[in-house]
Amino acid sequence: MAKKAKKIPPIKDRNLLGQALTHRSYANEYPEEGDDNERLEFLGDAVLGFIVGELLYTRYPKLDEAKLTRLRSLLVDEKQLANFARKIQLGDRLRLGKGADKDGGRNKDSLLSDTFEALIGAYFLDSGIEAVREYIEPLFVEMSDRLVASQSQTHGKTLIDSKNRFQQWALQEFGENPEYFLIKESGPDHAKQFTSGVRVKGKTFGVGTDKRKQEAEKRAAEDALRQLGIGY
Repeated sequence: MAKKAKKIPPIKDRNLLGQALTHRSYANEYPEEGDDNERLEFLGDAVLGFIVGELLYTRYPKLDEAKLTRLRSLLVDEKQLANFARKIQLGDRLRLGKGADKDGGRNKDSLLSDTFEALIGAYFLDSGIEAVREYIEPLFVEMSDRLVASQSQTHGKTLIDSKNRFQQWALQEFGENPEYFLIKESGPDHAKQFTSGVRVKGKTFGVGTDKRKQEAEKRAAEDALRQLGIGY
C-alpha cells in the first residue's frame, strides 16, 4: 500500500512554486513579486481530471460510465481538494494579501482547492505527468476506495449522479424532467463562477454555484435533494 502524500510536491523551479502559492490578493498588493496562480489553477484542474479519470477507469473495471463520472466528481470537488490541501498543510504556505489573510483565507475551501489545483499544474510543468500521477495517487486511491465501499453498503446510491437522482424524483412526482437554468455568471474569463438553479413546473427546488456550468447544475440538484430530504 502506497504511503500517503504528506508534503507539497517537490517542485524544483522555485519561481514556479512561488507562483502556485500566490493568491491574486497578494499579487495585487505586491505586483513586483510575480503573477498569481490562476493560470496554473486552470492547468492543474485539467491534469487532475485526466489522471483521476484514468485511475478510476483502471481501478474499478465493473463501474459503469455514470458511476465513474459521479466518483470522479466527488473526488475533485472543492471540498475534497480542500481536504487534500489540509493534509499537506498547504494553508501555511499560501501567499495572501492582508485582507484575505484576515478573512481566514488560509482555511477556506475555495481558496485551498484552487491553490491545490495550481500546485498540481506547477508540478506538471516542472516534472511531467508521471511525477504528478505518483504524487496524487496515494491521496485519491484511499478516498475512492472508501467511496466505492460505501456505495456497496447503500445499494449504489452514493455513486448515483445527483442530477439523475433528482430527475428520478421529478419524473415520479410530476411526470416531467427538471429544467436547469443559469442564474448568474461572474468573474474573469479564466476564473468564472456559475450559479445555476433547477426547477420543475416553474418551481425552483435548488441552487448551486461552481466554476463549471455543469458542476453548478449538479450542486443545484444536490441542494434540491437536501431540501427534500432525499439521499443520493
